[in-house]
Amino acid sequence: MTADPGSTREVYERQAESYDAARSRAFFEARWLTAFGDALPRGGRVLDLGCGAGQPIAAWLIAEGFQLIGADFSEAMLALARARWPNGDWRVADMRALDFPDRFDGIVAWDSFFHLTPDEQRDCIPDLARHLAPGGRLLVTVGPKAGEVTGTVGGETVYHASLSPAEYAQRLEDAGLRMTAFVAEDPGCDLHTILMAQKT
Repeated sequence: MTADPGSTREVYERQAESYDAARSRAFFEARWLTAFGDALPRGGRVLDLGCGAGQPIAAWLIAEGFQLIGADFSEAMLALARARWPNGDWRVADMRALDFPDRFDGIVAWDSFFHLTPDEQRDCIPDLARHLAPGGRLLVTVGPKAGEVTGTVGGETVYHASLSPAEYAQRLEDAGLRMTAFVAEDPGCDLHTILMAQKT
C-alpha cells in the first residue's frame, strides 16, 4: 500500500478545483440514481455523504426534487458546492464520526465511503443505519472484493479499501439493513462497484 488513509482530506483540499474540473458529468450513474430515487418518497430527505463539489450526484438529486443535505470533510470542496447552490444545506462532516440529529429517507456515499479503512467502514455502517428512517435506502460505491488499493485525485495518490461482499452483507444485516443489490465493476457504470441496502 502506497497511500496514507489519513491524508485523504488534505489531498481533496489541495485538489478540489482540479478534481471538480475532471469529474465526469456524463451521468453514467443515472441507472443507479434512478433506482435509488424511485425507492424514496417524493421530495424525501437525502444525505449526500461525501458530496464534494455537488456535481454530478447532488445536482441530480436536487433536480429530482429531493431535500438534499450535502456533507463533506473538505472545506474546499464544499466551497464549490456552495457557490453553485448558495441556498443549499452544505455541512462539514466526517463520516467516521457521523452524528446528525436528522434522519434521512436515503443516504448516498458515492466515491467516498471507499476512502475509509476496513475497520472504519465496519464502524461506519451502524452509524449509516442509525441515520436512516425506517425503510430508508442506502447507495454506496465500494470495491469488488476485500482489499486495499490506491487511486488518484488531481495526480495525487489516495487510499481506497473494501470489505468482501459477504462481509458487507453480514455487517449490514447486523446493523438492521438488508442488502438489495451488489454489482461488481458494473460495465454500464464506468466499472463502479455498487451496493444498495434498505433499513428493515
